Amino acid sequence: MSCPQAASRASAPPTTTARAPGALPSKGWTASAAANAVRIKLREDITPAANLATFLTSTVEPEAERLFSEYLPYNLIDRDQYPGATELERHCVQTLAGLWNADLSTAVGTATTGSSEAALLAGTSLLRRWRHRGDTAGRKPNLVLGANAHVCWHKFCRYWEVEPRIAPAQQDLLHLSAQQAKERCDEDTIGVVSVLGSTIDGSYEPVAGIAAALDELAAETGVDVPIHVDAASGGFVAPFLDPELIWDFRLPRVHSINASGHKYGMVPAGLGWILWCDSEARTNWLSFDTNYLGSTRANHELSFSRSAAPVVLQYYNFLRLGFDGFRELHARCRATATSLAASLDEMGPFQILGDGSDLPVVVLSQRDGRHRWTLRELAAHLGTHGWSVPVYALPPDRQQTDVIRIVVRNELTAGHVEDLLSAVRGYLSGAIATPA
Repeated sequence: MSCPQAASRASAPPTTTARAPGALPSKGWTASAAANAVRIKLREDITPAANLATFLTSTVEPEAERLFSEYLPYNLIDRDQYPGATELERHCVQTLAGLWNADLSTAVGTATTGSSEAALLAGTSLLRRWRHRGDTAGRKPNLVLGANAHVCWHKFCRYWEVEPRIAPAQQDLLHLSAQQAKERCDEDTIGVVSVLGSTIDGSYEPVAGIAAALDELAAETGVDVPIHVDAASGGFVAPFLDPELIWDFRLPRVHSINASGHKYGMVPAGLGWILWCDSEARTNWLSFDTNYLGSTRANHELSFSRSAAPVVLQYYNFLRLGFDGFRELHARCRATATSLAASLDEMGPFQILGDGSDLPVVVLSQRDGRHRWTLRELAAHLGTHGWSVPVYALPPDRQQTDVIRIVVRNELTAGHVEDLLSAVRGYLSGAIATPA
C-alpha cells in the first residue's frame, strides 16, 4: 500500500498577460479558473495525511466537513448574534474541566486560536498574579521551563519581558525534571511550565513530581510557585489512555492547563483551549468589557473575531466519539506507534528516543558508530516515496544529535506503516552496501 496522495491535479488557468508577482489581474477570473490556479500553486505541497511531521488533524469525516463549512461564517465573538455557538463553547469547557478533574463549580476557560494564544494567556495570568503581590517594583520576573518547551513560551518571555530560566536537556532526559524546576525557582518566579507531551520526544513530564518539589520549596522557603501544564498534545490523550496518571487539577499547585483541539482533539487547525482552576487564577486583569456587539460582554482572549466552526467541530467530536471512542482511537494510534518503534529498533542502526508509549510519537537518532549515511539523507529518500518526516537537532545541551520524528495520527494505517518501513529498509540496504 502506498502513502496517501492527492486525488487529482488541476488544469491550467486561462491565458493572461504577464504581470508582476502579487499584482491583481485587471479583470477577475471565473470561480473555477481561480480555484484551479490556486490548486496549481499548491500542487507541490505534500498531502497532509502523508505529513508525518505534524501533530495537526489532517482528515475529518464528511459530516464534520459539512458542519465546518456551514458554520465557518459564524463569528464566535458575537455572543448575542450566535448564542448557540457560545453555548457549545461553554459545554466544551465544562467537558474538558471534567476530563482534567477540575472543580466544575469554579473552573473557567475559553477557546483560543491554537495553544499559542492559550500559552500567552496563561503566562499573562501567571505574571499578573506575581505582580499583584505588591512588592515587585524594580524586580525581574522569571519563568521556569525545560529546553523542550514550545517556542510560544519563548515568545511570551520576550514580548512580556520575563526571564526564561531554561533547564538544559540531559544525556538521558530531554525534558524538565522535578529537581531542575525546584533549583531554578525563587521569589521572582511567576510559574513553572510543565509539558504533558513533548514535541521533542513525545514524553510526559513528571507533573506530580514537579508539584511535590515545589511543595518542598514552599515549606522550606515560603516561595509559592504555581504550575501551568502545557498539555497541547497530551491533554486529549492522557485522560483517555492514562487515567491513573496524576497531572491535572487534582494537583492544587496546577493553576491552569492548555490543550490543542486541532491535535488529538481531532479538529482542523485553528483551535486551542485554556482552563484555569478558578477566576482568581485567571485574574480579572485579563477581562475587557465590550458593548458594541449588542450587549456588554467580558472578553478574556488576545484575539477577537474568529470562526465558530472549530468549536462546533470540537463539540461534534465529543458527541460523535464519546469517551470510549476517543480512548479507542488514541489507543490504536499508540499501539501503531509502539509497534513502529519496535520495528525500527530491530533494524539495528537506530536509537529509539521516543517509543510512542506516552504520545503516539516515534523519535529516533543514529546509534553511535560510523555511518555511510545521515538521517537527512534517509528523510530525503522517504520524500521520494511520498513521506515527509522532519529532521532536527535536539535542544541544548544535546544539539549535536539529530533526530527524526514520526507522528502517528488516526489516518496512518497498518498498510501505510508497512510501506514506510519498507522504504526505510530499502534505503538502509542500499546505503550499507555502498562503499564509504
